Amino acid sequence: MTTLHSKPHSSTYWPARLPRELVIPETTLWFNLEVTARRFPKRTAYQFFGQALSYAELHRQAEALAGWLQAQGVKAGDRVLLFMQNCPQFVVAFYAVQRADAVVVPVNPMNRAEEFGHYIVDPQARVAITTADLAPIVAEANARVPEAQRLQQVLVTRYTDTMPAVIDAADAPSPAMQAWLTADPPLPAGCTRWTDALAANLAATPPTAQADDMALLPYTSGTTGMPKGCIHSHRTLMPNAIGGALWSHASTETVSLGVVPMFHITGMLYGVLAPVLAGSTVVILPRWDRELAGRAISRYGVTHFTCIPTMIIDLFASPNYKTFDLSSLRYLSGGGAAMPQAVAERLQAEFKLTFAEGYGLTETAAPSHANPPERAKLQCLGIPIYGVDSRIIDPETRAELPPGEVGEIVTHGPMVFKGYWGHPEATRAAFIEIDGKPFFRTGDLGRRDEDGYFFITDRLKRMINASGFKVWPSEVELLLFGCPMVQEACIIAAQDDYRGETVKAVIVLREAARGKTSEQDIIDWARAHMAVYKVPRQVQFVDALPKSGSGKVMWRSLQEQERAASPAVQAG
Repeated sequence: MTTLHSKPHSSTYWPARLPRELVIPETTLWFNLEVTARRFPKRTAYQFFGQALSYAELHRQAEALAGWLQAQGVKAGDRVLLFMQNCPQFVVAFYAVQRADAVVVPVNPMNRAEEFGHYIVDPQARVAITTADLAPIVAEANARVPEAQRLQQVLVTRYTDTMPAVIDAADAPSPAMQAWLTADPPLPAGCTRWTDALAANLAATPPTAQADDMALLPYTSGTTGMPKGCIHSHRTLMPNAIGGALWSHASTETVSLGVVPMFHITGMLYGVLAPVLAGSTVVILPRWDRELAGRAISRYGVTHFTCIPTMIIDLFASPNYKTFDLSSLRYLSGGGAAMPQAVAERLQAEFKLTFAEGYGLTETAAPSHANPPERAKLQCLGIPIYGVDSRIIDPETRAELPPGEVGEIVTHGPMVFKGYWGHPEATRAAFIEIDGKPFFRTGDLGRRDEDGYFFITDRLKRMINASGFKVWPSEVELLLFGCPMVQEACIIAAQDDYRGETVKAVIVLREAARGKTSEQDIIDWARAHMAVYKVPRQVQFVDALPKSGSGKVMWRSLQEQERAASPAVQAG
């Protein structure tokens, strides 16, 4: 056993119910499933449109699929791609790869063929597990890469492989989602069907993986270059899998809503790793659908919901949300963007729910900071969690800054990754040494208050310089959420001949405000509610903001469009 010793915690408000140190098992992620399946064989692990998958059956299928993977030549340490939306097969495949002593490489299912080739070549993968709707993308990408680097096997499942033949009305998806889930397109040549692989029931050799072996290689885009793989071992993934349950009052009786994409590190932690360790139940949604989510919470008595704040905003925008029974919810948490104060206050007023924000990155296996549910602060990252030493430094001088001053957030902790796959220079650049310990440079700007709570200001490279005034887009976005006309907002920089850069707001109006609100109305409201240098000088109305597969607003996409359209770029 390894005990994590942290320095005396900087926060005055560390929950008295929690230990400041965690004892981390010297075992693997596969062992977590093996133990839970023996302890709770009949317990429902996953619900998918009303069809339950027990822990015993999850274990059986993962064993069979591991045998199939090894029969295809998958060896210890080999990388296997998982390319699918949320479904029980994702979890079965994840643990099958662990059982085969191999490494899971989760890939965003929004990727197209031009992008997917990078995930074949860079991790040197030889097997991909995907769904029928995405198999043509895998085949096209595979045909484009050099023959010596191609995938040798593609395993394909259909969503209907784990769905009931008849879906109850309470679980029924929208007609569009139903058509997508039940589609049966012809498979590319050479693919193996999921059902055939399981039916073969091949036995896997005894597991040999150790705690420090690589278990997961999720990719992060960062700010430059192609996406880079983040090396995580069983040991770096275990702290948050254990600590997350303690932090959120979770237990075997917990029922959570698994809608954050499982390919994303947050969805993987709260939908794949932590529930299996705890023996709890996850109600899976393959994609966000506010009506389906509201009905699922009501029907299954969901107690825990980890989400992106935009999901809560969308749920409130449903004309049916008053009919949803949210009384079972005990813990609501998330990250990726700050929760607007107006929305958080509405949650408290209508449902007595506190939204506990957290903070982390792919490199930190999801959270490195979290708000104690007993004393959460709004629009706050929270306090460093078990074994984490986090500080604010000047990004140029690297000197540590006192409370209240804005600098770069750097983090040392047991969940920090081991480095970027195949990029030793980027790995070296991502760490600095403080007091003899390696600290990961997050690239996020923030501050720490006197209570030890951390607040994010913005990405290091996102700041708008308007006539020398520093404008942090996320701050303006949060202020705009208080405007009764605004449903969503994204702030980007626009070229300005006088100011150099100026503030532009890309806005989705609330339904009641559409057709009745002008750009000047937004500007006038902003002038009354924020400092003049923060006020958007330009406003653009859109029907929807572009979002990633994890639900985050893709501000970079909007920023790039703005720069491409600027007169200076066109003249150039």
